[in-house]
Amino acid sequence: MPSRSRRDNGEPLVVQAARDRERHISQVTSYGYLASRGPKRHVTVTPRPLRYWQYDPASPLVITLTVLAVAAWLGFLGWRDGSAAAAAEAPIALGLGLLVLVVSTGRFTVSDFAVSTDIAGLRQTSSFGVVPLVLVREVVLGAPPAGWPKAKRRGGWWPGRQRISVRHLGPDGETPKAFTGWVRDPATVADALGHPLP
Repeated sequence: MPSRSRRDNGEPLVVQAARDRERHISQVTSYGYLASRGPKRHVTVTPRPLRYWQYDPASPLVITLTVLAVAAWLGFLGWRDGSAAAAAEAPIALGLGLLVLVVSTGRFTVSDFAVSTDIAGLRQTSSFGVVPLVLVREVVLGAPPAGWPKAKRRGGWWPGRQRISVRHLGPDGETPKAFTGWVRDPATVADALGHPLP
């Protein structure tokens, strides 16, 4: 029986995972951040469609803190300099608040090779958070079962989404890891990850 750290063909799992990470980045970057618009115009070879993607808006906590920060800023200016000063500053404060929310929008993406959580709408791929599909071991609906490693949270709760938990190996091909996320369609995500829900 092959080692857990090796594929059936004898290739080390870490080698396959590293190659698939690069393939994932290549496939994902062939599409713009708005993936529904299709591949970028300058792409010479048409990439395969992404298996799944969804946008993760800023979490309710980030939205609440942003609204409170804008309100506190304008409230302080109103108290110190009067309502006219607060009204004059309002477009800047609201614009910066909106910018924070846009930059806090992420994308959960599954390609043919990996899954990633791309942070911030102004960047297309994250330098972290890529899990090659060859390292994924199990996908379940809901919270991680007992006995799983402590799961990292990817994205926050949002109305109409359900929680999934994904157990996988670390980049070394040995260390057990897990993450949870909130997705629109758990069954489609599990299929895209190669581990259909029971």
